[in-house]
Amino acid sequence: MPTYEYGRIKVLADNLAAAGVSVEIAARILEGGEDVRKDARPERKARWMAQAMRRMDELLDADTRHAVREGCACCLGGERLKLSKAIARDHDNLADRLRAANATPSVFGHSVTETGDGRILVSFFPEGLEHYRCVCLPKAEGPVSITYCYCCGGHVKHHLQTALGRKLEMTVRSSALASAGKEPCTFLLKVVE
Repeated sequence: MPTYEYGRIKVLADNLAAAGVSVEIAARILEGGEDVRKDARPERKARWMAQAMRRMDELLDADTRHAVREGCACCLGGERLKLSKAIARDHDNLADRLRAANATPSVFGHSVTETGDGRILVSFFPEGLEHYRCVCLPKAEGPVSITYCYCCGGHVKHHLQTALGRKLEMTVRSSALASAGKEPCTFLLKVVE
């Protein structure tokens, strides 16, 4: 069993295993990951992640790869979790909780709004900027599969579920990474009845 020095690769390996992905398929996705050191240049890390996402797209169905990447979400605890719990505790109804989430950019980015069709749109950036930059892989060259962005979607989903006190389904609508900086990072969520 290979060891992965770079934490994001280890987390990916752990989540592939947790999702029941076969050892053979996981090895193909993680190929070369043991050679990426934690002190590797950001460009090297981004290049490896882009290749791994391409392999995931080829080898796994959408539901599996989205679940794997959601499981890779970071920043689920600490101050962000405290703020999310406070929203649920301090506000009685869904509308008030959404307004409070919208006013908490350190957790939810630029905005949390209702779309009018029963979904919630979370945007990390305002629309209309000339260029958007992925904070997770800032040195990525060219577009990277949107599969990678389900990690950030997992962060959004975790905290918004906590804040709203409701189970949610999440889809990545657009991302700076997948669009090579042309579109903002946006996530659509729906309350699961």
